Amino acid sequence: MGILDRIRSRARPAANPADIRAYFNRAAGDEEHYPSTIDPRIWHVKLVLEHLGDVPEGKVADVGCGKGRFARIVKERFPRARVVAMDLAEAMLRGAPADLERVAGSMTAIPLATESMDAAYATESLEHAVDIPRAVEELARIVKPGGRILIIDKDAEAWGRLETPQWERWFGRRELERLLARHCRRVWSQPISYWEDVPPDGLFLAWFAEK
Repeated sequence: MGILDRIRSRARPAANPADIRAYFNRAAGDEEHYPSTIDPRIWHVKLVLEHLGDVPEGKVADVGCGKGRFARIVKERFPRARVVAMDLAEAMLRGAPADLERVAGSMTAIPLATESMDAAYATESLEHAVDIPRAVEELARIVKPGGRILIIDKDAEAWGRLETPQWERWFGRRELERLLARHCRRVWSQPISYWEDVPPDGLFLAWFAEK
């Protein structure tokens, strides 16, 4: 079974992109489950900042940003950087800070120019893309040669631990490594947890790439 077959075999029936957009526009009102902020001490946040490298005046894209909880921390760390916060749901974007460059769009057709970003990351957003290989290709497309990409998402081996929308997909570690390797010169991954001093429990993985 090839990579695309394995991804599809774990997927529930695909939803219409308009249905996904409507779902997250409604969910924007749920601050408990879709918060505007995140504790900067969480390992996910530290990994984003560390992998971005030194981008004091660079351009960074948060793809599938929700209310911009990661992007606001990136902007605080690099106040002169151009931080693009992109999401499918306009209601989510309205919750993002005004000093971010807020852009509505799909992960499978990111409305940013080719090789215009120094780095891009997607935290728990790739799982909602309708076409995973296309979304990974788009992440790589917008990043300059030598730029960095980070994906944080859930491990397919943990599928079933959480209730999910019908379209959501989780990923095998090697599956996303192979997809990233189509476009990037260096790719690696590791299991992670929410807290750096807590051993990973198998739910989250982080994939790193350099184009």
